[in-house]
Amino acid sequence: MTHGFFEQFLVILCCAVIATTLFRRIQLPPLLAYLSVGALVGPYALGVIEDVHSIEFLSELGVVFLLFMLGLEFSVSRMIAMRKAVFGLGSLQVIITSAVIIGFCTLIGMPLTTSVVIAGALSLSSTAIVSRELIHRNELDTPHGQLSVGTLIFQDLAAVFFLIVVPTLNGGASEINGSQVALMLLEGGTLLIVLLLIGHIVMPMLFHESARSGSSDVFVLTSLAAALLAAWLTEAAGLSMALGGFLAGMMLGESRYRYQLEADIRPFRDVLLGLFFVSVGMQLDLQSLLENWYWVLVFTLCLITAKTLIITFIGSLLHKDLVNSLRAGLSLSQGGEFGFALLALALGSQLISPEINTLTVATIIISMIITPIIMNHTHRVDGLLAKQQLEQEDSIDPSGSQIDNHNLNNHVIICGFGRVGQIMARFLDQAQIPYIAIDNDPVRVMEASTAGEHICFGDARRDDILEAVGAKNARMLILSFPETESSLPALKHIRSRFVDLPILVRTRDDSQLDEFQTAGATEVIPEALEGSLMMISHVLSLLGMPHTKIEKQINTVRAERYHMLHGYYHGRHSSKIDSSGRAKEILHPVTIDTDAAEIGKTLKELKLERFKVTVAMIRRQNHSNHNPKGDTRLKSGDIVVLKGPTDKVELAEASILSKS
Repeated sequence: MTHGFFEQFLVILCCAVIATTLFRRIQLPPLLAYLSVGALVGPYALGVIEDVHSIEFLSELGVVFLLFMLGLEFSVSRMIAMRKAVFGLGSLQVIITSAVIIGFCTLIGMPLTTSVVIAGALSLSSTAIVSRELIHRNELDTPHGQLSVGTLIFQDLAAVFFLIVVPTLNGGASEINGSQVALMLLEGGTLLIVLLLIGHIVMPMLFHESARSGSSDVFVLTSLAAALLAAWLTEAAGLSMALGGFLAGMMLGESRYRYQLEADIRPFRDVLLGLFFVSVGMQLDLQSLLENWYWVLVFTLCLITAKTLIITFIGSLLHKDLVNSLRAGLSLSQGGEFGFALLALALGSQLISPEINTLTVATIIISMIITPIIMNHTHRVDGLLAKQQLEQEDSIDPSGSQIDNHNLNNHVIICGFGRVGQIMARFLDQAQIPYIAIDNDPVRVMEASTAGEHICFGDARRDDILEAVGAKNARMLILSFPETESSLPALKHIRSRFVDLPILVRTRDDSQLDEFQTAGATEVIPEALEGSLMMISHVLSLLGMPHTKIEKQINTVRAERYHMLHGYYHGRHSSKIDSSGRAKEILHPVTIDTDAAEIGKTLKELKLERFKVTVAMIRRQNHSNHNPKGDTRLKSGDIVVLKGPTDKVELAEASILSKS
């Protein structure tokens, strides 16, 4: 490392710290901060760093780790479950958008190879920004969120395709060598199959031994070596390093070490990927941008409009849902970070001129900057179109769902009129307790309203809707949404407006029990756990246990916040994450070998709390000790049942099984 490179790296690092801090304060993604730093210190602005190639290798490693993380998240089962959004909407969006852009570029005189590169860069959306915004707005599991995620999954696959194809193109050519592209795809496919076959055998063994060592350093080094070795192999085969990172991630994506790998790789990915975006920013000719700012704005507007219309059209055609298709289209209307990777690859291969590269990069950047603003207002389009759709139905009087709140007093408000909401409405009706339901599904509202149910169309987070249903005079409000992502923001808003209103919340499980109670829920009903308690109460009753004893035991479990029901032995098809996207608590048995170093130590001396893991049970000579005390000593042959998140249990097991 030369002194000059060290100074350059230090300048980038200091500027990045300042820029990312400022951008976070104004709620803009760090990615844009890195791009701004690159543009500022690059050769076209202050000129602090004149040679972009000085950080090129490190920035390429950032893309490798980005694709490695993508490979870890790539799940065949998830892709199959979302196949309609992935292979339907996703594939058609990439194909049609690419075709439109290629047609436009060739029409204005660009070579075909350049047109293909630009089409690949602009047809892909920003996985980082869209995912972050959906999670931030609790919209990941909403219909438009699922359409967006499904499309992004296919776009990620398409990015891998472009990474294979782009190196085969000849700069400036008016035609694409089909045989060369086919040969490269064949080589890439063969290498993919070979690496996956070898990786599925070797990788789990390698990481198992790394975990057994009990050293986090060894595990991190193994993770880095796996990603970089795969990147080197693909580069040696004439393909991109990024493709190797993706394949390495795929090999380990279904393993039990996935979550720990993500945690270990993330710091390296974030730093090196930041350098990549800095290098992209350095390629921006600010003088050229100022001279051509009009064209940049026109291209950005055309990109956003075209992608929105294409996705909306395809989505409404395939899913018969104009509202959510439009919201997905607006969410995915920008360019993405993979576009920068493709453009950098194409620029290095002289497939695209620096001037066109600058305009394309600027178009992507501006589209990404305004994405959070667009997504912040998509709900207005949602409400407008849904209301119009409801009013246009001929089978029901448009005034049928209007609310007369003069007679609403001491009533129950049901937010969400799905299966659970409708069951509660039936019982309330039989008990002659007045109720009013709110739902944002126009078809369901029309069906229920026609049948005489007390229901209105609307969003439970809107003040005018809450006022219309008489929330200030209500006896109780029930949030019966199946998605936690819908319940939590609604709860926070309603509680801020109505401090004394009793609010009951339905959830799938208790993974976010603390968050709901902190947000102001009067009662939280975990559906899955309450179902288990109901079933065991019937079992114990049929076995002859007195009802008073059953009720006491059930109430004890509730008072302890369902602690007894936490942790399960996972199976082959068990999900490793809960409904909130966090790692599930599992139970995992560990047999203490005769040569284990921990024999004779107490549970307290094991210091399992550093892994956030507890001992649920110790099985010794056919006797079970549930929730053993800290002074319990381990003996050879003990079966220790660990409880905690999957990745933490793996580390705790490796520590316990270390040899003496």
